[in-house]
Amino acid sequence: MKFPKDFYWGAATSAHQVEGGNNNDWSVWEKENSARLAKEALNKDYPKHVLNDYPGPFRRENYISGRASDHYNRYNEDFDIAKSLGHNAHRFSIEWSRIEPEEGKFNEAEIEHYRKVINALRSRGIEPFITLWHFTNPLWISKIGGWANNQTVFYFTRYAERMAKELGKDVKFWITINEPMVYAGNAYRRGIWPPAGNAKSLLKYIMVLRNFVLAHKRAYKKIKKINPGAQIGIAKNNIYFDGSGINAPLKFLADWWWNEMFLNFIENEMDFIGLNYYFHNRIKGFRFNQNINKDVSDMGWELCPEGIYKILSNLTKYKKQIFITENGLADAKDNKRADFIREHLKWIKKAMGTNGSKGKERGSNGANVRGYFHWSLLDNFEWDKGFWPRFGLVEVDYNTMQRKIRSSAYQYKKSINESQNLNKK
Repeated sequence: MKFPKDFYWGAATSAHQVEGGNNNDWSVWEKENSARLAKEALNKDYPKHVLNDYPGPFRRENYISGRASDHYNRYNEDFDIAKSLGHNAHRFSIEWSRIEPEEGKFNEAEIEHYRKVINALRSRGIEPFITLWHFTNPLWISKIGGWANNQTVFYFTRYAERMAKELGKDVKFWITINEPMVYAGNAYRRGIWPPAGNAKSLLKYIMVLRNFVLAHKRAYKKIKKINPGAQIGIAKNNIYFDGSGINAPLKFLADWWWNEMFLNFIENEMDFIGLNYYFHNRIKGFRFNQNINKDVSDMGWELCPEGIYKILSNLTKYKKQIFITENGLADAKDNKRADFIREHLKWIKKAMGTNGSKGKERGSNGANVRGYFHWSLLDNFEWDKGFWPRFGLVEVDYNTMQRKIRSSAYQYKKSINESQNLNKK
């Protein structure tokens, strides 16, 4: 499969999931809820191979991020691995709570740390894609009500502006907010993520989504003012809703609410769309979640590579560049990941089409896809699931922190090399 010469190939991480040593609203919530989560795990079904090798779901420490993957101290080692695997781009997030641990007090040492991270990527020929917010908040933001408080929009915009001033000369690609619909839904509609408890409220859910829209728009304008050449977007989790016939109205509503509404609000303030694709939702008998589940990940998520084609085809109406900012699966045995990547790349390629214009692989279906970031570079802390799900191209031994490259990572490298070799012909 031939992709454009300037196509970005890489993997993604987020600060709280890999860095270790964070002090934010999630780290507090983990300690308060680890015993409950471990107890609830006893009533759930897990793949036998996961329980044999990673008995994490039943242990409290599984749900406490702690050292995570120690990426904060080992980023050079991890970027050497990424380089060896043929990656020319890497998506990572800045931890707001490190940068501004107290309101208005910016930590220069932590700013310098992320400057070193960016330089480490650049020195290896790897393009940095920065995410400014990936689910975690400073404790002082949490105390004022988090994203349900309109004031958080102001504080986030100020933080984004500071990062653009400090790091902008070495960063072209900025992602303001990761998966706003997922976070708002889990935190304020379902009440299973921080702040949880009495935060569960339909009104707060709507307010949080509104504030995310405002925060993105204002951060976009601030970053653009500082660096007009910056490319700014959002990482949006879109779901392939599969329904026809009498189920078509439900599909239409689901697509509008989950996949399109947020993008419609920010359409004039985004240079690209970051697509996070994991989920297929089959609608049958006028009901959602009627998946066949013949082929699933360790977490029980149905694998549906064709869904990314459907979603990309729908996103063409925005006439924006698209980056696949996340796409992956929990697969501890690494039995499915290589085929998973190949199949998704095949459907991405089909969505892009070919028009033969200046060698750009784009046209018949119009999906202007410019990069693919697999989730994740490393095994990491999977939020309220903890450490047991294994998403990494690179396996992490959480006792020794030793890295071991999985076979699928080399297969991904093979796909990258094949595309690059085709471009040389």
